[in-house]
Amino acid sequence: MTFETGFADTERAASAASKSVMGLATALKQLQKSAAEGELVEMHKAADKLATVLQSVCQEIDNARAAWPFTSDSEEAYFRDSYANELLSAARANNIAAQRLDDGYLMYPCILRIIPSEQAVTIDRKKIASLRPSRLLKTLKTIQTAKPRMTVEQFLDLLHHAYRLLTNKEYGKTIALAGIYEALTLLPGSNSSYGQTEFARDLFLLDHSGVMRTKSGTKINLPASTGTKGGKDTFSFVSPDGDEVTYYGIQFVQETK
Repeated sequence: MTFETGFADTERAASAASKSVMGLATALKQLQKSAAEGELVEMHKAADKLATVLQSVCQEIDNARAAWPFTSDSEEAYFRDSYANELLSAARANNIAAQRLDDGYLMYPCILRIIPSEQAVTIDRKKIASLRPSRLLKTLKTIQTAKPRMTVEQFLDLLHHAYRLLTNKEYGKTIALAGIYEALTLLPGSNSSYGQTEFARDLFLLDHSGVMRTKSGTKINLPASTGTKGGKDTFSFVSPDGDEVTYYGIQFVQETK
């Protein structure tokens, strides 16, 4: 039994119960009409039918209440042990590529995290209410195709501003990106809403966007060497092709014409 199957069964049972309730409403209207018209025979028929319909409604409601196949304990166990596999299998069936990250999954350009302790899923640190895989993936596709909240140009300007503050406007100096990230997440709680993985993702998007100059013409460089891979204060990201990219330093240069 999977969450998708459980949600589908519950949906069908609720739909059947809803239809039976509509049938009850119809039977009540028939009783009301026959009483209003004073049709004694029809009124008794409607009253007898009402009892049968009511019994059916009660049964359908019981079925709907019992349709969800998981207990609280089995929900927690399934979410911890099996939910990720179900979600990734559904993603593959929908041609959504997923790359494993240290703390989640890259479903380019989104970062999806499964949090078993909270029985929750987040996309780019935003909690998603729907846990039904088919519905969750529809939400993901909508987010993937939506206009980003921050463009690469805006991100570049943000990096430039932080760089100027940290270097006292000394261009040409290479500084660690860790300092930039720290400056961007100084506000309380900001590092939980904008994690290092998201920062690495945004660096990757900028690095591969072709936008390497600010509006004023200042050029950005993201120097790194193979020796920095996995090292302290590095930011690693897995590309959609599965290649790991590591960023360490940042430099802005004012080019003379």
